[in-house]
Amino acid sequence: MIRIGLTGGIASGKSTVAALFAARGATVIDTDQIAREVVLPGRPAFASLVRVLGREILRADGRIDRPRLRQRIFEDPATRRIVEEILHPAILTELTMLAETLPGPYQLLVIPLLVETGRSQLVDRVLVVDCPEDQQVERLMRRDGETRESAAHALAAQATRAERLAAADDVIVNDRGPEELAARVAELDDRYRQLGAQV
Repeated sequence: MIRIGLTGGIASGKSTVAALFAARGATVIDTDQIAREVVLPGRPAFASLVRVLGREILRADGRIDRPRLRQRIFEDPATRRIVEEILHPAILTELTMLAETLPGPYQLLVIPLLVETGRSQLVDRVLVVDCPEDQQVERLMRRDGETRESAAHALAAQATRAERLAAADDVIVNDRGPEELAARVAELDDRYRQLGAQV
């Protein structure tokens, strides 16, 4: 099974690209979805986060307040390290289990922090979804209601655009319309299927 690591900066369009690959029959495993699941009440990572960061990270219904936690992570590097030390092993365990069991012509592992965490050994190829940083800021402001300052903060907390591109085997530039994006996904889907058939 050939494994493609899909990554990119925040608001670059990773989810849109992953959905296009899934629509073409690729097996998509999304670590953001895994991250949401491992912090559900009753899971070990949930208990660890509450124990270390306090109950103020919870919503009224007792679940993790993800926007509040994300804000703390972006504002405080020490909090980010704590959260990463708790979540990354839990996410990696779940990701490995899914990758070993799910079939398909190839697997697309959506790992937003692939470059930052040095996890490229998990995949055979790295696919970066790229767009200009000013577009990322505009999308964050529109999508999440971020201020320009908080959006810039979010970008600064991740690897630089140059660092991601340096790690890439393949790149999708997501700065145009949906037709161009779909055409590039189709091209890469064909390529990955060919590579998968050779394994």
